[in-house]
Amino acid sequence: MAGSALAGGVGVVVTWIVARRLGQAEAGAFFSATAAFVLAGGLAKLGTGTGLVYWPARLRTTGGSHLLGACLRTGLVPVVGLSLVLAAVLGFAAPNDTLRTLAFLLPLQVLTDTLLTATRGYRSMRPTVLVDRVLRNVLQLLAVGAAALWFASLPGFALAWALPYLPAAVLAGLALRRIYLAGRPPGATSRRAERRALRRDFWLFTGPRAVAAVAQLALQRVDVLLVAALGGLGAAAVYAVAGRFVILIQFANQGISQSVQPRLAEALSTGDRVTANRLYQVATGWLVLVTWPICLLVILFAPAYLRLFGDAYTAGTPVVRLLAVAMLVATGCGMVDMVLAMAGRTSVNLGNVLVALAVTIGLDVLLIPRWGALGAAAGLAGAMLANNLLPLVQVYRGARLHPFGPGTRAAALLAIGCFGLLPRAVTALAGDGPAGLALAVAVATPAFAAGAWLLRDRLELGAFTRRNPQEAS
Repeated sequence: MAGSALAGGVGVVVTWIVARRLGQAEAGAFFSATAAFVLAGGLAKLGTGTGLVYWPARLRTTGGSHLLGACLRTGLVPVVGLSLVLAAVLGFAAPNDTLRTLAFLLPLQVLTDTLLTATRGYRSMRPTVLVDRVLRNVLQLLAVGAAALWFASLPGFALAWALPYLPAAVLAGLALRRIYLAGRPPGATSRRAERRALRRDFWLFTGPRAVAAVAQLALQRVDVLLVAALGGLGAAAVYAVAGRFVILIQFANQGISQSVQPRLAEALSTGDRVTANRLYQVATGWLVLVTWPICLLVILFAPAYLRLFGDAYTAGTPVVRLLAVAMLVATGCGMVDMVLAMAGRTSVNLGNVLVALAVTIGLDVLLIPRWGALGAAAGLAGAMLANNLLPLVQVYRGARLHPFGPGTRAAALLAIGCFGLLPRAVTALAGDGPAGLALAVAVATPAFAAGAWLLRDRLELGAFTRRNPQEAS
């Protein structure tokens, strides 16, 4: 969670640097290029963000540890090959130097994410936190800051933003090698028939998730590209800045779900529904506890938040508030799409994501020409609702799992009381100017902290002090 908070904060600061140093049109071009870069990386990873966690966890739990090497090769080799092909295609077809620069570094991004995914299949979160959340993000912040001081060109910013993937890829590979060698059974061998069956089962599971992963990334990035195409680069910059707080929430979701994912896979692979449901509910309670205060504060402080990036960006206030309301619903459902995937329902998961993508593209094409950035926000909000409420119903009907445990209810009521109702009462008395808003936060924050402490047993916050013995080794 600390690593995710750092990564999310760095993302906001990098956005601030780009928005302040470049004009709206150039900032929009930068955000569009990085969105295309991330989409290409999602395509190259072929859904292994799920498969390389699910299968190592399953093999270790069901006595198939001798197949772990074959499992890693099955997932990694096609990903590396496809990333090189896509990098060549993107570099050749890129319409500008910014995207061409990013294309050169695409395989490093893909390799970093895929190797770290495999380490999480061994229940090891430390490489992800240290290499990706901390090292890569800190280097990215330093590099973008240097670019802003010395060579404020679009290709320069793109190179500074993507170059930290080079050391991250090397360190991720070393981390996976160490974990794999430490967990490999002595004298482990596997038969050709076993390896062939594993490859078939791996891609039958992962294949639908490959398409779903690309569609999921498209949900997060295609709206920026559509705003740039239909509303102009200035509107794209406003939309990208207005929605940047969502990055904080997404990193919080990743930090919790990536920790829970291998344990959830183990529980569901052995039919332990009680443990799976408890993991889902506790994790959702933590997610609500962390993210709902952010959403509620963003709703309250939207104009002041946007003014940090420049007065021109305050036009995005309705965008911020609409997305914040949608995020309250989405995070209240917890990591529902991941639960559905870990239950083996990757084809159903794919259908949900495609429905959500159709919703966002349809609403974007209809509304962006009329409303600009707000139209894109409406499209993304509609997609969030579809992509969370559909799997919520499916997870409950198919596996009898739901996120609404005592911790989730306690976290939701605490956040609403401290950051929803209490600030409104304070600003009603003290005004909604800077002094009134500062007083509202000064009252709400200690009240929230005290409430979390009193409810720590129901929220199961003691889990944060217990160390994973596999990490210790």
